[in-house]
Amino acid sequence: MTTTTSTALDRRYGTTDVPEVTLTDTIAGQLAHRSVRRFLPASVSEGEIAAIVAAAQSAATSSNQQSWSVIVVEDRERLAQLAHLAGDQAFISDAAAFFVWVADLNRAATIAHRAGHELGGADYLESTLVASIDAALAAQNAVVAAESLGWGTVYVGAVRNNPVEIAAALGLPPRAFAVVGLAIGRPDPDEQAGVKPRLPQSAVVHREQYDTAASAEGVDVYGARLSDYYDAYGI
Repeated sequence: MTTTTSTALDRRYGTTDVPEVTLTDTIAGQLAHRSVRRFLPASVSEGEIAAIVAAAQSAATSSNQQSWSVIVVEDRERLAQLAHLAGDQAFISDAAAFFVWVADLNRAATIAHRAGHELGGADYLESTLVASIDAALAAQNAVVAAESLGWGTVYVGAVRNNPVEIAAALGLPPRAFAVVGLAIGRPDPDEQAGVKPRLPQSAVVHREQYDTAASAEGVDVYGARLSDYYDAYGI
C-alpha cells in the first residue's frame, strides 16, 4: 500500500517547501518517528518482543559476524537502577521494556576458545567498531518494528555514562559493553512533543563531492525551523 502526500515530509523538515511524492507505508512510518519520553502503563507481549528482535536480527551485519546481543529489561527494580545509572532519566523506569543493545565480542571469543583458537582480532579497534555498528543497525530495525506495532521509542545513549556499573547490572561478560539503550512504551497522548525537524537535505546530501557552502547554508535555514518547533511545543 502506498500513500501520496507531502504532509509527512513537511513535518519532517518543518517546511511546506517539499515536493509531493509517493510514500510506502514503511517510509511514512519512518517519517513519523519521534522520541517518546512519557509512557502509559503497559506490558510488551512475548510475541511482540520476538517480532522486534527478529526484525533487529534481519539488519545487515558485517561478514555475518552478528557481533551484538540485546538485554531486554522489564523488572521494575532493575529499570529503576538503569534509569539512575543513565542520568536519572525517569522515563526508563516508566517504560514497558528497556532494550540494551550490546557490542558482543564475547560470543566469538567463546566460539574460538571451544575450537582451541585465539581470537586476537577482537582486540583491534576495527572489531569494536564493527560490533558497535552491528548493534546500532539492529537497534534501528527494532525501532521501525516497534513503532509499526504502535509502541513509542526513545534511544538512550547515557547507558555509556557508567559502562562498568551498567555491565554489572546486566551481568555482561568480558568483551561485551552497552552501546545504546532503547525504551519502548505506549505513548502518553498528553506529552507535548511532535516530529522534530531534521536538517534540510541540502545540508547532508552531497553529489560527487562535499559541498561546504551548501551545508553551511542548510544549517542556517535549519536553525529557524528548529526554533519554530521549540516555540510550538513550549520547549
